[in-house]
Amino acid sequence: MNGASVASQAVSRLPRERAAGGLYAWVASLDHKQIGIIYLLTGLVFLVVGGVEALLMRTQLASARNAFLDPETFNQMFTMHGTTMIFLVVIPLVLGLGIYLVPLQIGARDMAFPRLNALGAWLIVLGGLLIYYSFVAGGAPNAGWFSYAPLSEKPYSMGTGVDYWILGLFALGISTIGSAVNFIVTIIKLRAPGMTMTRLPLFTWMTFVNSFLILAALPVLNACLAMLLIDRQLGGHFFTAQSGGSAVLWQHFFWSFGHPEVYIMVLPAFGVISEVIPVFSRRPIFGYEFVAGSTVAIAFLSLAVWAHHMFAVGLGRYADIFFAIASMLIAIPTGVKVLNWSATMWRGAIRFTPPMLFAMAFLVQFTFGGITGVSFTAVPLDWQVEDSYYLVAHLHYVAVGGILFALFAGFYYWFPKITGRMLSEPLGKWNFWLMFIGFNLTFFIQHILGLLGMPRRVWTYPDLPTWGAYNMISTVGSYLLGGAILIFVYDVIVSLRRGKPAGDNPWGAWTLEWATSSPPPEENFTLVPPIRGRRPLWDLAHPPRAGAAPSQSPARPAREAPAMGGPELGMFTFIASEAVFFLILIIAYAYYHEAAHTGAVAARVLDPGRAGVNTLFLLASSVTMWLGSKSLARRNQAGLIGWLAATIALGAVFLLGQAREWGGLIRGNITISHDLFGTTFFTLTGFHGLHVFLGLVLLVMLCALAARGQFIRARSSGVEAVGIYWHFVDGVWIVVYSVIYLWSAIR
Repeated sequence: MNGASVASQAVSRLPRERAAGGLYAWVASLDHKQIGIIYLLTGLVFLVVGGVEALLMRTQLASARNAFLDPETFNQMFTMHGTTMIFLVVIPLVLGLGIYLVPLQIGARDMAFPRLNALGAWLIVLGGLLIYYSFVAGGAPNAGWFSYAPLSEKPYSMGTGVDYWILGLFALGISTIGSAVNFIVTIIKLRAPGMTMTRLPLFTWMTFVNSFLILAALPVLNACLAMLLIDRQLGGHFFTAQSGGSAVLWQHFFWSFGHPEVYIMVLPAFGVISEVIPVFSRRPIFGYEFVAGSTVAIAFLSLAVWAHHMFAVGLGRYADIFFAIASMLIAIPTGVKVLNWSATMWRGAIRFTPPMLFAMAFLVQFTFGGITGVSFTAVPLDWQVEDSYYLVAHLHYVAVGGILFALFAGFYYWFPKITGRMLSEPLGKWNFWLMFIGFNLTFFIQHILGLLGMPRRVWTYPDLPTWGAYNMISTVGSYLLGGAILIFVYDVIVSLRRGKPAGDNPWGAWTLEWATSSPPPEENFTLVPPIRGRRPLWDLAHPPRAGAAPSQSPARPAREAPAMGGPELGMFTFIASEAVFFLILIIAYAYYHEAAHTGAVAARVLDPGRAGVNTLFLLASSVTMWLGSKSLARRNQAGLIGWLAATIALGAVFLLGQAREWGGLIRGNITISHDLFGTTFFTLTGFHGLHVFLGLVLLVMLCALAARGQFIRARSSGVEAVGIYWHFVDGVWIVVYSVIYLWSAIR
């Protein structure tokens, strides 16, 4: 008996038609599967849009001195293409696959926070619309997807395009952080009985590790965007050199996010490959522990290599050596994965289906992209090719040859599960070969162009020997690549209407998502197969004793640990991201405190004693919040309400004290636009004050609920979660007070 038939016995059949409701049912849905599909559709729509932008640029570069696009339009296409492919294609696609599959793979009914899940989907849509609205609001951003200062500052980008770019990325960043919080809590709290962390499917495991990387990296981007928006709209000076700001600081901050972002995109792609290759090789993954462990190593090392994007800046010998060594080291765990995947295929019964073809192409192309990436760790070579088409080629061998090919492997692999229909295998192979040939024609030749000296980010180029011919080859390849995408879109549309019925497990796979119907019912499972190992469906088909009937476990919506509930864990992960956000703002303040001597201004205009008294009010509010929790534990409703009210009062006094200090500084002509001290001080204390205000809103809501008798148990996850947030806000202020007031006082 095969795994598919056994799985059919393990899960009872439910009606597969969803309740009527049309478009509204999708807009208002809290079902992780529908939300995952919204992410996937959003990513595929923007894939077409970003592909069109790429074709426009390649048409312009097909021949020397071409005038198909003017320089301004080319810069807009360049900026929008990079932004679209990174933030509106790859991120929605990898998040969408995770949101759809992770609950199914761990035997859960849904994500831990369904409303947060739905909010994230529509924030992705909102972010994309904001960015593209710039086309009709005065012109799209034209400062590059990396938006280097001072080019992105007001004097050099006077239009609103960069502002819409910032606002759109804010929405995307909030969505991504929310998804990371949701993944972490879901995987920790909602696993089915028997699904230990060491039995997680590798796609889920890599999504889990990736979520921590998101919490470390995305807040850095959000802080960068906040500082740039303050520069542009409020006259700040973070990155304006003429006012003492540092354009290089933008590069440090941006690439502190930007290089981990590469691995945020690629780790889920690694997870896809780790699911596809074993199934179509008919062998379990070789070295599960090494694949999982190397993922942690990659995530950790990715946070320490950002400045290899900045070797040409002139950081100094020791900095160059450190980041070169760190960049070399990260190739080791990546190479471990490639060896594990290759060993899995060795002597396997390989089936050359479209998912497997894309996975095998990923191995070849990503490995080649990794080799060229290692070449950049040789600093003298980096100086020669950093700003050439050699880097463009390397980037696309990782992002397209690696990530996008892996995602296509996942689309063909999980499309039957999501839709209940099979994609066409002949069209899938046409899609693969056109993509494979078109991709390599487009980007392999660009290595040669880079070594010949063709710079990147150029609108046109002189008629030098072979440059025109090589660019024409690259452009032809890009059109083949575009044709492959159109075949895929056509295949999806046709298969949705009249594709071959898939059945529950058409590939004979082993993980839990294949143990339910295709597409799954709203509640995912009625019965979850017993989980005794890493391949539950294989184990189900091969019971340990002949004739033994495997037991079945009812699906459970949660598996709460007694020490901490989901809301508290969710709040802990959220404030971890907020801690990174504040860390970047504090670093900016400290950097200018020394580099631009703003500390002298702080010592002259700030009063540490008065601020210290104000600090005592905020610290006292942590004590009253703790006493409120104790009252709840004793089921003392009156005590809970009283201590919450005291916390609100103390927090309000703190905010009034801050407002009084701000007013005094403004009357003394110290404003956010006056100088670097004003910019850094008002930004850091302003964002902290905003967090205090949001905390007060939450406390008022808790107090109102308590007054209505909402909290009748000895413990409430809501009260505990708000308490964690409030203590975090108070803890941040201790650091802020020390850096701003005490540091200036001891000068």
